[in-house]
Amino acid sequence: MAQRRLFLGLPAAVALGLPAFHLRAQAWPVRPVRVVVPFPPGGTTDFIARLVSTRLGAVLGQNFVIENRAGAGGTVGSDHVAKSAADGYSLVVSNVAAHGVGPSIYKSMPYDSVRDFSHIALMAEIPSVLVVRVESPIRSLAEFIAAAKARPGQMTVGSPGNGTSSHTKQELLKRSAGIDTVHVPYRGSGPMMTDLAGGQVDAIITTLVEAGRNPRYRLLAVTAGDRVPGWLDLPTFRELGHPDLVASTWFGLSGPAGMPSALVDKLNAEVLAALAHPEVVPRLIETGSTPRRMSAAEYSAFVASEVQRWAAVVKAANIRL
Repeated sequence: MAQRRLFLGLPAAVALGLPAFHLRAQAWPVRPVRVVVPFPPGGTTDFIARLVSTRLGAVLGQNFVIENRAGAGGTVGSDHVAKSAADGYSLVVSNVAAHGVGPSIYKSMPYDSVRDFSHIALMAEIPSVLVVRVESPIRSLAEFIAAAKARPGQMTVGSPGNGTSSHTKQELLKRSAGIDTVHVPYRGSGPMMTDLAGGQVDAIITTLVEAGRNPRYRLLAVTAGDRVPGWLDLPTFRELGHPDLVASTWFGLSGPAGMPSALVDKLNAEVLAALAHPEVVPRLIETGSTPRRMSAAEYSAFVASEVQRWAAVVKAANIRL
């Protein structure tokens, strides 16, 4: 009789033998969720994180709090989350720099880009652009290449940091165009954009959304495979004779390895719903982002494929920090 009373006193799901997390997943989140952006405020990673987190918070009834933890091309903040509890309350904006390029750039990575994370969903894929300030005499990619050849080892090109996709794209451009430019790494996009406007650096490679239609900048070429809707006046590197420079800067949502599959699937569904929301869609289009709906398993496989792709690029371009 005592055993029967104990059995009846348990929650129904436990009595039926369902996983204990099934109960917790139904209630999650019961407190604010921390979303680590592994770069400083003001850049594309920060923008995407805040755009999606705002929708997730509105739907799930808890704040999704942005925490900027910059350093080492995004690896500092990513490593922090990789070593956090796998309970859904510590997430990170996974990205091409920290999870795609990083493993080939850094001699010693504190984590494995695939095994040490629960990759949840792809949020955005945004092409990059080569940008000069509007006062520059350079008005096209051809003129940029000509200027670099006239001043070998002198023209400076900024990126948001060592090991970022902007850094690797600069190296690809150097190899493709046969030029010798000087890489200037910054701690994020904000200070890089400020220095470009002030003339402290000759050019930058950054995401399309960061350059935007700002009258202080002139966009020379984009890394998209085809011309971007809304930016049809902007030529691609490919059509200008540089097919190696077809690459996106991608951003996703990930957590520590070992997150329960029910929670990962729940988050994946909510992220995809947020990306389709009428308030979010036009803002993503403005960034030049290509919409791609991926399951958690597909996103994890995508990250693994990017690690392999950039390893080949880094080796071929002989990129070293």
